Amino acid sequence: MTDLDNLLASREMILVAGSGGVGKTTLAAAMGIAAAQRQKSRVLVLTVDPARRLATALGLDEFGNTPVRIAPRHFKKLGVKVSGELYVAMLDTRAGWDELITRHAPDAEIREAVLANPLYRNITSRFVHSHEYLAMERLHDLHATGDFDLVIVDTPPSRNALSILDAPRRMIDFFGSRLLRWLTVPYRSRLFAVASRPFNQIADRVLGSRFLQDIADFFILFQSMERGFVRRAREVESLLVDPRTAFVIVTTLETAPTHEARHLARELDARRMSLGAVIANRVLPARLADPAAAASAAAPAAAARGQLAADGAARLGDVSRDDVATTLRKLAAGFDDVALVAAREAERRAELASLSATLVAVPWMPGDIHDVAGLAELAKHLRSAA
Repeated sequence: MTDLDNLLASREMILVAGSGGVGKTTLAAAMGIAAAQRQKSRVLVLTVDPARRLATALGLDEFGNTPVRIAPRHFKKLGVKVSGELYVAMLDTRAGWDELITRHAPDAEIREAVLANPLYRNITSRFVHSHEYLAMERLHDLHATGDFDLVIVDTPPSRNALSILDAPRRMIDFFGSRLLRWLTVPYRSRLFAVASRPFNQIADRVLGSRFLQDIADFFILFQSMERGFVRRAREVESLLVDPRTAFVIVTTLETAPTHEARHLARELDARRMSLGAVIANRVLPARLADPAAAASAAAPAAAARGQLAADGAARLGDVSRDDVATTLRKLAAGFDDVALVAAREAERRAELASLSATLVAVPWMPGDIHDVAGLAELAKHLRSAA
């Protein structure tokens, strides 16, 4: 077994994190296939990516909070042997909030009042980092049910990958915040209500009748669910540091994503969260930076005005010797540029290797990965490169 196989076999929760645009969704799906190939277990890939790329890649028209199994015939048709069962699901923000309200409401009356509040849908859809918090709630649910042996979570695309780690704490802080007190105190305090009546009357004329009242009603109802929300958020925080949970950081070897990966690794260590592996995606072959390769590429350029160019022109008929010489020089110059990028990538790979005992380098793949065949091929690279 490779190091990545060992990681997938030994953990119950894998959170795939990293900056946006580095291939987290595709690699999370490929890891799911790799785990299902090696293990006789039930594996779930949960994506929280609003772009729904995973659904397209897996050939599914639609899926949501309810896990859907990838039919074995998809793998059999490709000649891919799978020992376990692979399921996929996608976080549905709207359904997720409804489930949270249903779970945490102290009674049916409050539950129905919240769900019927005219501003409920608008407010919850605009919660900052709502996706991250709901992803952590869903992670808790899946862990508690025990329906799956391994859950791989494709974390939300974010300019700051740490937002997923801070989601439970933000919910705890919200219930103790001045903002919540400011929104609800005027309607809990008779004296404050009398003092603020002129302002409310003006606001009603500008914003519409009962606008502030509807906001206050919603947050008063929301505040009644504080105990359940806070308890669950603390349980999620405990789950993130549990030895059965590990993070996999995905990055490319460009400057900004690599910097983000290093920062995220340091933050995980500071929070005592387990970093299981780093995956460097879309990596150029290291041999491109080899001096021997550069010398081989330079040779045609050096001979561009000699016999090589003459032979090329003779074979191509109407093409002139000068055109062949120019093309050879451009090819050599282009190789120099690629070799320089490969050399820089080699340096960044060495930096990333110091972050985790398991560094997986995934090569550039031809074209976009948009089906199970492409994911299976990517899974092969993951398992052989680990």
